[in-house]
Amino acid sequence: MIREAIVLAGGLGTRLRSVLPDQPKCLAPVADLPFLFHVINYWRSQGIERFVFSLGYKHEQIQAYLSTYFPTLNYDTVIEQEPLGTGGAITLALRACQQQQVLVLNGDTLFRGDLHLAARMHAENQAHCTILLKPLTHFDRYGVVHTESNGQIRSFQEKQAIESGQINAGVYLIDKQKMLDEELTVKYSFEKDFLERLVTERKFFGLAQDVYFRDIGIPEDHQLADRELRALPLKPEYINKQWTLFLDRDGVLNHEKQADYIRSSDEFKFYDGVPEALAQLSEHLGKIVVVTNQRGVGKGWMTEADLRDIHQYMTRTIESVGGRIDRIYYCTSIDNHHPDRKPNPGMAYRARQEFPEIDPARTLMVGNKHSDMLFGRNAGFYTCYLSTTNPEFDFPHPDIDKRFESLFSLSQWIRGIEN
Repeated sequence: MIREAIVLAGGLGTRLRSVLPDQPKCLAPVADLPFLFHVINYWRSQGIERFVFSLGYKHEQIQAYLSTYFPTLNYDTVIEQEPLGTGGAITLALRACQQQQVLVLNGDTLFRGDLHLAARMHAENQAHCTILLKPLTHFDRYGVVHTESNGQIRSFQEKQAIESGQINAGVYLIDKQKMLDEELTVKYSFEKDFLERLVTERKFFGLAQDVYFRDIGIPEDHQLADRELRALPLKPEYINKQWTLFLDRDGVLNHEKQADYIRSSDEFKFYDGVPEALAQLSEHLGKIVVVTNQRGVGKGWMTEADLRDIHQYMTRTIESVGGRIDRIYYCTSIDNHHPDRKPNPGMAYRARQEFPEIDPARTLMVGNKHSDMLFGRNAGFYTCYLSTTNPEFDFPHPDIDKRFESLFSLSQWIRGIEN
C-alpha cells in the first residue's frame, strides 16, 4: 500500500495569472473551494495518510490554508528557496518522506486514478517509476507516452497535434532510495532530465486509466474544472435509494453525556422520534451508516466490549420498529491526526471500500458538531447540521448545506412533508 504523497505546489502559475493574480494556482477557487482541497481529499480516499507539500511561490498562503482548514491532516512542508524545477522539488521533498514508495502529485492537476492498481504494477515490476496515464483524443497541449504491451514505457513524444494517445497525468509512484541514488543536479526537470533521459536505462512503467482528469494550468481548463466539480443543489426530490446516509451518534441519535462518554447501554437514551425516523429513512434511502469518535475507549474509561454492547442495544431497538443501520464505524484513537478520527475522513473511505456503491455526490453526513461537517466536506458529502446540542452555531455556514432541529425533522424534509 502507498500511504504517503508528495504534492508539488511551488510553481509560479504564470498562465493562470490573468484570473489568479495574487495566489498560487493550487489555491484557485474551484466549485467554491481551493483546488488543493479536491486534490488532497481525492487521494485521501485512495489511502494516502501523510502528505509532503513541496512549496515555493507564495508558500505562506498555502501554509496558512493548510493550518487553518486541515489542522488534523498529517503533513509536512518543504520550501524551495529558489526554483529547483520539478525534479529538484521532488528530491527536496523525498528527504522529508517516511516511506520507501511514494506517490507524487501536481497540486494543479486532479486525476482520479486507482492507486491500488498502480501500486500493484509498481511492486510487481520493482519499478523505478510508475506513471499514471490518461487516454485522450484530439489534443495538442500534451506529449504522448508510448508503452509496450506489459506497460513498460518505450518512449516519450513531444507535444504536437495528436488524434489519440496516452498522456502523462502528472501522477507518479517512485522508489525513494532509487531516486535519491541517481546522480542528478540540485535543479533539474523530472520529465526531461530523469524520465526522458533515462527511459531506456531504468524500469519505467505506465498504467492507463480512462478516468476524470483536469489540469487547471490555463484559464479555460480552470473554468471547466469549476463546472465539472460543482455539485447539484441539495433538494429532497433528488434523494432516493441511490443515496447514502452517514450519521454521527451522540447528539444525533441519542442524548450526549456532558464532559463524559456513554459507557453502557443503560446510559444510552434515544432522542424522541429517532427510531421511528430511521424506520422512515430506511424505506427511502440506500445505505445507512454510523460514524462515531469514541475516545473514551482509547482513554481506558470503557472497553471496546462495552461499546459493542451499546451498539447492539442501539441497532436492536432501531430494528424493532422497522429501521436499520447497515454498518457502524468507530475510531477509539486519542490522536487527532489518526486518519479515522473525525474530521479526518478515514471512516468514510472504509465504508466506500466495503460498499463500492456509495457515491459521495449522493451522500448526506448528519452531525451536531462542526467536526462532523468537516468530515462530510472532506469526504465529498453533503452536510446536514442538527441543532440538538449546539443551537447557537452560526448558520448559514460554508460547511453546512442544511440545518434541522432533529433527525426526525430531517426525515420529514427528505420525505417532502416539511420544507
